Amino acid sequence: MSAASASSSQVNAENVHNRNIGIGDSDKNKTSSVKKKQDGNINSGTNTVIKVKSVIPRRRQDLLKWYGWGYKDSMFHLNDETASFTGDKYLLGGKTLPHFIPWAVQNLNIDASKQRKIPAVPSSYQESRLPHHVRQELEAIAPLSIEGMDRLIRAHGQTLSDMARLRTNTFPRIPDAVIWPDCHEHVVKIVDCATRHQFVIIPFGGGTSVSGSVTCPEREERPIVALDTSEMNSILWIDKEQLLARVQTGIVGQDLEREMRARGLTVGHEPDSYEFSTLGGWVATRASGMKKNTYGNIEDLVVQTKTVTPVGVLEKSCRVPRISCGPEWEHVIMGSEGCFGVVTEVTLKVRPLPPVTRYGSLVFPGWEAGVRFEREVAELRLQPASIRLMDNDQFRFGLALKTETTWGGVILDGLKHFYITRIKGFDPASLCVVTLLIEGHAEEVAERERRLNAIAAKYGGVPAGAANGERGYTFTFVIAYIRDLALDYDVVAESFETSVPWDRTLALCAGVKRRVRDECARRGVTHYHISCRLTQTYDAGCCIYFYFGFNTSAFKDPVTVYEEIEEAARDEIIDCGGSISHHHGVGKLRKKWYTDTVSEPGRRLLLAAKQTLDPDNIFALGNMAFNEGNQEETSIKSKL
Repeated sequence: MSAASASSSQVNAENVHNRNIGIGDSDKNKTSSVKKKQDGNINSGTNTVIKVKSVIPRRRQDLLKWYGWGYKDSMFHLNDETASFTGDKYLLGGKTLPHFIPWAVQNLNIDASKQRKIPAVPSSYQESRLPHHVRQELEAIAPLSIEGMDRLIRAHGQTLSDMARLRTNTFPRIPDAVIWPDCHEHVVKIVDCATRHQFVIIPFGGGTSVSGSVTCPEREERPIVALDTSEMNSILWIDKEQLLARVQTGIVGQDLEREMRARGLTVGHEPDSYEFSTLGGWVATRASGMKKNTYGNIEDLVVQTKTVTPVGVLEKSCRVPRISCGPEWEHVIMGSEGCFGVVTEVTLKVRPLPPVTRYGSLVFPGWEAGVRFEREVAELRLQPASIRLMDNDQFRFGLALKTETTWGGVILDGLKHFYITRIKGFDPASLCVVTLLIEGHAEEVAERERRLNAIAAKYGGVPAGAANGERGYTFTFVIAYIRDLALDYDVVAESFETSVPWDRTLALCAGVKRRVRDECARRGVTHYHISCRLTQTYDAGCCIYFYFGFNTSAFKDPVTVYEEIEEAARDEIIDCGGSISHHHGVGKLRKKWYTDTVSEPGRRLLLAAKQTLDPDNIFALGNMAFNEGNQEETSIKSKL
């Protein structure tokens, strides 16, 4: 048996990708060429700018849910005793899920007969504080809106707290206006206007942040303008010889990848939020993607950035693969979370589209065996593009999303079930699953698969096929929709992640689960789900994702209860040697651990950079070490 079936040995990567995220063939040619803009003194080797037709319109509420995650036509539904998923953008679209309600009743004690609590569209919004003369000046630069729904949609990211406030329209502050620049020069003019008139700018990309980083500071007295980068989505040039591309930062991940694939190339950066997050957001949060083993994290892909700050444009004068003129200012911008300025353009590495894409899956008798397998694969640097390990609780959660009625859920069915449970003797209550995605030339893909199977066998691993691996991989793109359904049925749920050294991985996973269970018991939480998966591997450690949710029917303020339990879990993570985040950033949710993570001199260095680049606190987001409304402590001057 092989980790991927022979019938899947060669897959048209573009078609697989489009099917996974719902891009139809009709979208492939929605581009137009305009006169090329030169990138300084750089000879790009191309003739035209590619102005991308984005799948997401300026009025996001026309396509996306205003109150939650994703497309309006894509959601889970509970009808009598059957669950289903609507829309045609995902593999689950139009399918019934016979196992979902039994799982949700058993684990979360939901009442599927209750009427769903879909929130009503708000009837009123906060009045805009933007002075009329400033509004007129901004309208002369770029399109601007003070419409309530436009502003509300850009008042938040995707934290649980954001979603709760959004559903009740109880944000203390929302932006006073939204502006859509379409080029670097527009951003320069907008930032200059903000400096002269003293209003706050919040850069807004895809709105997928789960750290509170784009949430408006509650105590900010100045007007707040959300600078929506979505119109800055052109590909300025592509150099196929150098394998580089210059791209505006408002481009959405799925649009960027579609355009590259149409030209035989790929960026290969696929975070879980890739359908809706933007290139600028990836840079601002130091993002990581599911295929980082082959293509790298965002810091490995970025060659050059251009950032508009209140004191000028920050950009290296040369486009080179490496420079010893340090510190590396690109890394000051990567992870700055919008607090220094607006990233407008990025030069990225691209790669030829791999000729073969192969999925696979492996089943292990338990979590420890799976972790040890992943550790050896990392030690030998044999990781495929994606290799992820689900624990048994998450495996069972996957069963709930299976469309067929046979046993086995996302991973096992038929003869595989018989072989693994009867002949191999695996206990369904403890087995764990690894999903694989291997990309490259046919020979190297086959050899990588052979070596992975051999290593897996040392730890009792059994191959379980390509189709199961593909379902497991694409499961990532629908899991976020479950949170909206949960909120409608009195369940709060969220994920949080960390990075951890290999020698502490098992202890951290066990310790965090134990801490969550103890905190639930202390608060009287009786029906909950806690699971984890190992999503990315490195020489020195790995990334662990935790998923936690509970029934809230007994609590008046369930969001606060959730946040208290997650905070305790985060304390446990740090005590076990983990980080405050692997790729979600710090934002406002993880500020309490920032200084201990980077040291007091590190905090002061961050504040010094802020003082240099944004002395008037125009980008007053209040993330990381920056406090809201307390300029003395952050040593930032203010003209107020």
